[in-house]
Amino acid sequence: MRKLQMDELGRKSVAEFKAADKTPLVVVLDNVRSMHNVGSVFRTADAFLLQGIVLCGYTPVPPHRDIQKTALGATDTVEWQYFPTTVEAVEALRAEGFAIVAIEQAATSVMLNDFVPGDRPLALVFGNEVSGVDPTVMQLADGCIEIPQLGMKHSLNISVSTGIVIWDLFCKLTKAK
Repeated sequence: MRKLQMDELGRKSVAEFKAADKTPLVVVLDNVRSMHNVGSVFRTADAFLLQGIVLCGYTPVPPHRDIQKTALGATDTVEWQYFPTTVEAVEALRAEGFAIVAIEQAATSVMLNDFVPGDRPLALVFGNEVSGVDPTVMQLADGCIEIPQLGMKHSLNISVSTGIVIWDLFCKLTKAK
């Protein structure tokens, strides 16, 4: 078996990325503190051609070398915006027609494997590394997805959680086409 060379990967240029049809998903980061987590989310958003990322509260914003360290240039391709609060971001996204879905362990959450995306684009809210999605934002959400976990911790790093959720929804959305 032979690994592919960089020139065989079919990478898009920044212009090609910006012009490409996007996956109808936006990631909302609710007071995520780690620049490395933010950079990782940018890289995942680039990999699956997401519509964008919304950074809220004290979530760090580009440009910063610690975000770039993990984003590897994805801050140049993925559209992003900043809101002082996640509530403002959620209200703006809802006004644009997005369904707001928190990624959290909650009494009424739907397990990711059972979640069926509807016709509206999704704004996926991922919370702080310690406290999760803010309770006020949870009250504004249209739904809640939980990642099934079988071990003792029932806790995943936010960059891992975004990768799992985005991959699952990407598969469901592209299969539906």
